[in-house]
Amino acid sequence: MGIIMAVGDRIKRVRQFRGLTQKELGKLVGFDEKTADIRIAQYESNTRKPKEDLLIKIAEALDVNFRSLYEPYNYAAEDVMFTLFDLDEHYKITIHDVEDEDNPDEIHKAVQFNYFLLDEFLTEWATRKKELAEGKISKSEYMEWKLNWPDTADDCGNGKPKKNWRNS
Repeated sequence: MGIIMAVGDRIKRVRQFRGLTQKELGKLVGFDEKTADIRIAQYESNTRKPKEDLLIKIAEALDVNFRSLYEPYNYAAEDVMFTLFDLDEHYKITIHDVEDEDNPDEIHKAVQFNYFLLDEFLTEWATRKKELAEGKISKSEYMEWKLNWPDTADDCGNGKPKKNWRNS
């Protein structure tokens, strides 16, 4: 796997995270028992790409948000730039120099959006990353939070999420 994670790689990652075999997932989606594992193996090897309606069924079977399996297109730096250019037309974007946390001699660019809702989303994500780094949540909980976001959003612990993601 390179930087771009294909749909099949995403399906495999979540299937394994859920502890399912290819056959079990295939049966949950409604494939015939004889071919269930073969069909899922074809998707996971990226030999075949599931159509959107099937990908929705797979997401439901894996109990994740459909978008956590869907293959986004913004991985290339040039694509990210064009997305930022588009966003700049709607939200005031400023660019700042920031010091690298691990190497203070390195300076990187940070993008600031003047968009309150996005700030809330990013604040909660930063909270989850900090909780993970401090051992307050497990890698499994962090993964669950990401896979089912925004249903797992809880206003940084100040609200109740639609979908529970914590083990305790």
